[in-house]
Parts: sequence; C-alpha cells; structure tokens
Amino acid sequence: MTDVNDEGVAATRIPADIARPDRVLGPLTARQAGILAAAALVLYGGYWIVRPVMAPLAYLVMIVPVAGVVTAIALGAREGIGLDRFLLAALSHARTRKRRVHAPEGVPALPGIVPPRLARATGPMPAAMRMPCHGVSPAGVLDLRGQGRAAMARCSTVNFDLRSGSEQQGLVAAFARWLNSLTGPTQILTRCYHTDLAPLANQLHHDAPALPHPALERAARAHADYLVELGAAGGLLTRQVVLVAREETARHQHRSAGGGARVIQRVQEAARALAPAEISVVPLRAEETAAVITAACNPDSPTSPVGLDSEGDQA
Repeated sequence: MTDVNDEGVAATRIPADIARPDRVLGPLTARQAGILAAAALVLYGGYWIVRPVMAPLAYLVMIVPVAGVVTAIALGAREGIGLDRFLLAALSHARTRKRRVHAPEGVPALPGIVPPRLARATGPMPAAMRMPCHGVSPAGVLDLRGQGRAAMARCSTVNFDLRSGSEQQGLVAAFARWLNSLTGPTQILTRCYHTDLAPLANQLHHDAPALPHPALERAARAHADYLVELGAAGGLLTRQVVLVAREETARHQHRSAGGGARVIQRVQEAARALAPAEISVVPLRAEETAAVITAACNPDSPTSPVGLDSEGDQA
C-alpha cells in the first residue's frame, strides 16, 4: 500500500561520509601514507645504526610495539578525527592556559608585595583572551582580523515531518538550489541555550489589566502562571539557527576593501533563495551580532525570551 502523502517523493542515496579524504595508496590517505612512510624510514635508519651491536631479531622485537603504536595513530580515528590530529589537539589543549580574561593590553604580573606562598596558591596566571573577531561594524559585519569579514542572519525553522511527500520534495529542492548557488564559505549554526521565562511572565502580568475583556485578562494571568511553573522545572532550552556568511580577504586586497558589502549581499541572496523553502532569513544588526558572540563566550548564561525575535523551538 502506498501512502498518498508520499506520492512524488524520490529517494536519494547519500554516502555516509561525504567528506572522507581521497585514498592515494590502497586504503590509505595521503596523510596516513606519509606518517607510515616516515615511521618506516626512521625505523629502517635505526636498524642500520644499531646493526653492528644488535642482532636483527632483537631489533625487530624491540620496534614491534613502536610500529604498532604508530600504525594505530595513523589509521585510527575518534569522533571522525584522525588519532594523530586528535593527539596534537589534546597536547595543544593541555599546554594552553585554561583561565582567560579580556585584557587587550596584556595580563600584568602580581605586585611584589604579594607573598610567594599566596602567589603559588593562586595557580598559573590567566592568559589574555584573543577573540577571532576584531569588532562589529554598524551594519553588523564582523571584522575577522586578517581572515576576512562575516555577517550573521537569524533563520526560522520548518516542520518537515508534518508536510506531505510533494511538499517535502519542494522544500528539499529549494534548499538544494540555495546550496548550489553558494559562492563562498557559509556556516549554519544551531545553538541551544537556557531560557529564563520569568521576565515574560512578569510582562504578561503587567499587561493583563489592559486587555479589553476580563476573560482575556484571566487567560493571560493563567498563561503567565503556567510559564512560571514551566520555568521553575528547569532545563528549558531554546534553539536558535544562525546563518554565517564569510568572505576571505585576498592577499593583494586591502582589509578595508568591499568584503563587508559582499557578505551583506550574500545574506540578502540567502534570504531570497531560502524563501521558497519557507525559511525566513533576517540579518542581524550590530547589537544582535554582539549579543550572539557574547552568548557564545558564556553559553551557560540564561537568555530572556522577551524581545527575542528568533523563531526557535523549545525543548
């Protein structure tokens, strides 16, 4: 039996890992082949160095664990990342100072009057936090220092499962046309953050007496009480979808060139292209862009839904 809602739906097979690196030597990528080749050359060179004083069998037994570890690092992966890159990232994280403060002028040393015992008790000194963006223009364009410019836009969501098969096909086709029209780096960021419903409940209580009918006032107060009860349960999250368009700065191009106008134009093009997919794209102003970056630096801070224009879902 065929469901009438599925009429017109065309199934398309998509590889599980479309970003898998190319294989250049059998099942090995260029990076894996380079690591194994370098390890083989080092071990072979070590054999020629110790050959006069060590038997070949003893040297082979000694290098088997080393070769096994190198092979595991070269071929293994964790969470889609090669073990070599994962270990390098872990080493970089371990060597990086965990406490960072906003100090563009640098973190001054403790004054000499502080006893050495107290200085040791405070732990390592914090490091100055270096943000990847230099500032936000009045038009909402991010200056990514020497990496170009970026602009953000707020996107609405679409309930895909409740649509019929032909409607789903149309939404997918419209979204695919936008993907095929991209001319630069684009990121779709989905962020979830805690929501504080108390300000919204207080606003409902404050505005309820101005409603034209007592029944509407009672309904508004009842809804405000429900929001207070819902917020008291804790764990309430709000989902926001942000589209980020970025333009890289060419080496021969000046930083103040028209990269800002280009990213704004790309956001406007995305708004027109995603309209057939029933996705509204609203560019963020300078204050909203700064608020998104601030929330990303402190993701645990609750956000009030009062004045929030994003059309997100709550869970």
